Amino acid sequence: MGGFFGTVSKTQCSTDVFYGTDYNSHLGTKRGGIATYCKDTGFHRSIHNLENSYFRTKFEGDLPKFVGNAGIGIISDTDAQPLLMNSHLGRFAIVTVAKINNIEELTEHLLEEGLTMSEFSSGKINPTEIIGLLIVKGKNFVEGIENVFKKIKGSCSMLLLTEDGIIAARDSWGRTPIVVGQRDGAMAVSSESTSFPNLGFETVKYIGPGEIVRLRADGMEQLRKPNPRMQICSFLWVYYGFPTSCYEGRNVEDVRNKCGFAMGKKDDTEVDCACGIPDSGVGMAVGYAEGHNVPYSRAINKYTPTWPRSFMPSNQSMRELVAKMKLIPNKDILKGKRVLFCDDSIVRGTQLRDNTAVLTELGAKEVHMRIACPPLIHACQFVNFSASKNEYDLITRRIIRDFEGENPTNIEAYSTTDSPEYKRMVEEIARRFNLTSLKFSTIEDLVESIGLPKCQICTHCFDGSSAFTLTEENK
Repeated sequence: MGGFFGTVSKTQCSTDVFYGTDYNSHLGTKRGGIATYCKDTGFHRSIHNLENSYFRTKFEGDLPKFVGNAGIGIISDTDAQPLLMNSHLGRFAIVTVAKINNIEELTEHLLEEGLTMSEFSSGKINPTEIIGLLIVKGKNFVEGIENVFKKIKGSCSMLLLTEDGIIAARDSWGRTPIVVGQRDGAMAVSSESTSFPNLGFETVKYIGPGEIVRLRADGMEQLRKPNPRMQICSFLWVYYGFPTSCYEGRNVEDVRNKCGFAMGKKDDTEVDCACGIPDSGVGMAVGYAEGHNVPYSRAINKYTPTWPRSFMPSNQSMRELVAKMKLIPNKDILKGKRVLFCDDSIVRGTQLRDNTAVLTELGAKEVHMRIACPPLIHACQFVNFSASKNEYDLITRRIIRDFEGENPTNIEAYSTTDSPEYKRMVEEIARRFNLTSLKFSTIEDLVESIGLPKCQICTHCFDGSSAFTLTEENK
């Protein structure tokens, strides 16, 4: 899951763009890019590969060339961004946070219309170029962005750096967030509110689903009103949100604390301490320890001097190795203890398997696991929150296949908390990974912890219940 940042200022903006972009998510990303605009010298852009290095080290040397008072930056899941385009709408740079499920179909239609595509990402179609081409088919930027909303299946939020400020547009269902910040003489926009405090910005607005705004140094102009319905991804709070970020006014760390507290209050398991798997399991574990009235202990620590948050290879085997090397268990705290660990989720189960084996080898008497969200049953259709390519990447679906065969007709039963099928699946996960016990948060507790109505939160990956289809309009 990547993210973007943009700012328009009355002074030079390169430092703000550099740090503001770096504060966005770097989880499994491949590319990073920055573009600035100067009235005298035009657009300036750099794009770098982040698969084997850090954003900061790649871009520090480029900073002197980024002149201008307006700029955008991107941490991208896959494609090279920003792209520079020249059209009847004017010159602009574009960055996107998107998942386009019908990209081949869109490409075919655009080629049939005689359009040419010049950008490729690892030999594949660049999704951001597709978005840009759909935009320039409009009579103006708003009509062009609405064309994107109508045509794509999936989600797309974007920033456009124009010759007249920055245009920000949030996905029509609000799957991914955009937040606006302000300080004296400057406006900023970002996927993460974490980008703002150290740069002196105060959060002034959460852009709504399908809403389009234009930022200039002296303020913000609404170009399109938000849609009435929202389906923001619940995994923002569970996993890929940074603890200090807020989405829709709900702080990530606070939600994780509440979720853990709710589980701890209800749980009757006797343990000696509660621990969090760094980083995203820590907030939950602190809440669990309070709710369960047991000490919070750091039985696993994250080694940060050379493995900061901003580096995670996109290659799956390397991701698994790095994930293992970054976490160091504390044998002296583990030995002879009934230890309960909190983590954000179980996707493939690879890291859980490795962690459990090490914890047992180091002398833990019992290893209990509590998960911040319900079991992941469905692959996400809307955002790139994991590298899963299909549903059988999920440990749950592999177990269900083992139980039911290739084409199960009772998936809903496995999504229903405490149904016989649900209990059997959870017990099997615990057995396969040699856990003393395993429990998942319920959807009800997760929704209550987030604090938004269920109809405004996407929980599709847990229960397949996204209220809206990929093609349903939201007006």
